[in-house]
Amino acid sequence: MDQQFFTKQLLKWAKNINRPMPWKGEKNPYYIWLSEIILQQTRIAQGTPYYKAFVKTFPTVNELAVADEEVVLKLWQGLGYYSRARNLKKTARKIISNFGGILPSNIDDLKTLPGIGAYTSKAIMAIAFNKPIVPLDFQSVQNLSASFLLPH
Repeated sequence: MDQQFFTKQLLKWAKNINRPMPWKGEKNPYYIWLSEIILQQTRIAQGTPYYKAFVKTFPTVNELAVADEEVVLKLWQGLGYYSRARNLKKTARKIISNFGGILPSNIDDLKTLPGIGAYTSKAIMAIAFNKPIVPLDFQSVQNLSASFLLPH
């Protein structure tokens, strides 16, 4: 497939999707990280109230790092996959101890943090740090409709 054609189709599709999301336009790496973790295996409609609650309860990585784990888990209740919530807490502590309270802007450093893998690190780099990296979930790409990829 022609890369230029694919890029044009993807941008056209993205322009027509105008779903309001509280993290759209956000550049704070902490908030981008929170949204990416909350949205793992979670629909946007379900994840949005959790994102808002986390931002309100823990507006900074420092506040998440020192929070009682039971409070974090209670706020996560209903999302499932509680390892994600535990990893949020562990990662916040590592960000404080290893990176001076600032989410690293280096993809290799990001991937050393619990719960941050290839996709999430790329999303953070692209969105928060405006790096020319494309976070793609290849399973989702494989499942794209042929009508999206083919010219009409």
